[in-house]
Amino acid sequence: MALLPPMPPDADLLVGLDTSDDAGVYRLSDDLALVQTVDFFTPVVDDPYVFGQIAAANALSDVYAMGGRPLTVLNLVGFPVSRLDKGILVEILRGGADKVREAGATIVGGHSIDDAEPKFGMAVTGIVSPKAMWTNAGARPDDVLILTKPVGVGIVTTAIKRQKATDDMIRRVQEVMVALNKTAAEVAAGFSVHACTDVTGFGLLGHAAEIARASGVGIRILADRVPVLPGTWELAEQGVVPGGTRNNEAWLADWVDYHPSVPPVLRTILCDAVTSGGLLLCVAKDRAEELVEALRKAGVADSAAIGEIIEGPAGRIEVL
Repeated sequence: MALLPPMPPDADLLVGLDTSDDAGVYRLSDDLALVQTVDFFTPVVDDPYVFGQIAAANALSDVYAMGGRPLTVLNLVGFPVSRLDKGILVEILRGGADKVREAGATIVGGHSIDDAEPKFGMAVTGIVSPKAMWTNAGARPDDVLILTKPVGVGIVTTAIKRQKATDDMIRRVQEVMVALNKTAAEVAAGFSVHACTDVTGFGLLGHAAEIARASGVGIRILADRVPVLPGTWELAEQGVVPGGTRNNEAWLADWVDYHPSVPPVLRTILCDAVTSGGLLLCVAKDRAEELVEALRKAGVADSAAIGEIIEGPAGRIEVL
C-alpha cells in the first residue's frame, strides 16, 4: 500500500490503513460508526459445508476484533462451474449462511466469478460505538495478553492436505475454525479492553507484533502458556508446515527475541499461519484473571493469559 498515492484526509475515518488493523471504521455520528472488512480464500478442509462455515467465521471475526457487531454480508465466490458439481457450491454457501445466521447478521447479496479454483469469503459491514471500539493501537505497559483459541491451525490443515492428519485432529481443528468469536467479544466487552486483534494469516507472533508496533510498546510471550492444538508439535517436527508459516518466521526474524530454552519447533508453531483464529486481547492486569474465568465459563474453553505488554522497545517481542 505504501506505493499507492495517499487518500485525502477524512476526519470521520477513525481506523484506516495506517496501523494494519483488522477492519476500517468510519464515523457516521458521535454514537455510531461503520465497521467494514473483507476476506476470502481457497478451501482448507475437504468438506464444502464446513469450508463455508470457516470462511464466514473468519470474515466475521474482523468485526468482532474491533468490538463491533456484524450487520450485513456480501458473499464473494470463485468457482469452476464447468469442472465441479454445483452441489458443492450450494454446500459452501449453505455453510456460510448458517454461520451468518448464528452471528445475527443478514446476507444481502454478493458476487461470483468462474474461477479455476474454488474460493469463498465475505465482505462484512458492522456497527460500533466510536467511544467503545477496539483497535490494535491501545495496548499499555502492564496489560495482560489473552488468547481465546489455540494455535497450530495452519500446520494441522496442511496435514489434512498431505493426508497426515488423524480423524481426531481433523475434528478438533474444524471445531476451532468454525467457532465464531462472537461470545469472546461479548464477554470481553464487559471488561476494559485496551487493544485487540484476531489471529489469522500472520500467526500469533505476527499479529502480536502488529499490536506492539501500532501501540508503541513491547510484548513478552510466555510460550508454555499458549494453547496449541493436539498433534501440532509432532506434525511440525515432521516438517508438516505450510509455506505461509515459514514466511512468517522469516518476516519476524528481526523483531522477535527467543530465549534459548524455546525450541525451534515451538518457534515455528508460534508463527503458524492461522485461519479463523481467536481474539488477542490486551486488558489491565487486575482484570485479566477474571476475564479468562468469564471466557471459559461462557464456553470459550481454550482462553488463556499468554503474556504481557512491556515498555519496549516498540514493536519488539520477547518469547520466554
